[in-house]
Amino acid sequence: MVLFDWVKTEPYMASLTLFSATTLHTKHGFGFQRIKLFPSKHHRVFSVSASASSSPLKALIFDCDGVILESEHLHRQAYNDAFTHFNVRCPSSSSSSSDQPLNWDVHFYDELQNQIGGGKPKMRWYFKEHGWPSSTLFETPPTDDDDRANLIDTLQDWKTERYKEIIKSGTVKPRPGVLRLMDEVKEAGIKLAVCSAATKSSVIMCLENLIGIERFQGLDCFLAGDDVKEKKPDPSIYITASKKLGVSEKDCLVVEDSVIGLQAATQAGMSCIVTYTSSTASQDFSDAIAIYPDLSNVRLKDLELLLQNLVAAK
Repeated sequence: MVLFDWVKTEPYMASLTLFSATTLHTKHGFGFQRIKLFPSKHHRVFSVSASASSSPLKALIFDCDGVILESEHLHRQAYNDAFTHFNVRCPSSSSSSSDQPLNWDVHFYDELQNQIGGGKPKMRWYFKEHGWPSSTLFETPPTDDDDRANLIDTLQDWKTERYKEIIKSGTVKPRPGVLRLMDEVKEAGIKLAVCSAATKSSVIMCLENLIGIERFQGLDCFLAGDDVKEKKPDPSIYITASKKLGVSEKDCLVVEDSVIGLQAATQAGMSCIVTYTSSTASQDFSDAIAIYPDLSNVRLKDLELLLQNLVAAK
C-alpha cells in the first residue's frame, strides 16, 4: 500500500509524507519521500494500491521556464538590458525616472510574470498602464497601432537574443531531478513533451543547452508561444499538445511552476503537479495534485501512483 498522511508544518502549508512499498525493502531499510503541499479547504487522505492496474499516465508534459530551469531573474535581466539599450522611458512609471531607462525590479517582475504569460503581452500591458514610451526607436511615444507593434516586436527580439547569450554563457543549469525524470519517462515508453509560452527560438536554444540536443530531438512534442494564438493561462497550448501526441487530456500529466501554468493545464482537462520557485511559492496551488520544491526526489512511479489514485477516486 501507499499511504499519504497530512502533517501540519506551517500556518499556510502542509507536509505530505509518502511511504511507498517499493522503497521499504532496500538495503538501507525504510525509505520515505517528503512532499510539500498547499492544503485545500478539505484535507485529503489517499490510499492507493501499488499493484493497481497499468498506469493511466501516457504523456508527461514539462513547462520550460521555472520548471526545467530557474529563469525569471534571467528574463528580467534581459528585459532591463533591452530597455537600457533602446533607452526606453515611460511618461509615468514607478519603475523608472525621467532621466533613467525603464527598469523592472525583482518585486514588480515577480508580480508581473505571475499574472501575464509571454513577453509581448507583458510589455503591451505595461505600456498601456504606464503610457507608451519614448526610445531610440521612436523619439516620441508611438500612437499608431503598427508603430506600437513594431516597438514591442523589436524590444522582444533584442531581449530574446540577449537571453540566449545569458543561457549560452554556461552558468545556467537545469533544476534538480529534471533530466533523470525525463530519462525515466522515455525509458518507460511514455511520451514526453515540452510546452512553453516563451519565444520558440529562445526555448529551443534553452533546451539544447540545458537538456542536450539528443534529449531535445527525442521529445514527442515541442510547442512554444509562437505555435498558438493565446498564451497561458489559456489552455490552447496543452490542448494542441494532446492532439499532437495522440493522447487523451486525462492521460496527460503537466509539470508547472506557477498558477498561470496550472490554470492552463487544468482548463485543458489535464492533471498538474507543481514544482514551485522562490517567486511562485506563495501562490494558490490547490488545484494541483501534488506540489514539490523541486523534482530531486520525484520518481516516475510516484507520478503514476498519483494518477492511479485520481482514477480510483472517480
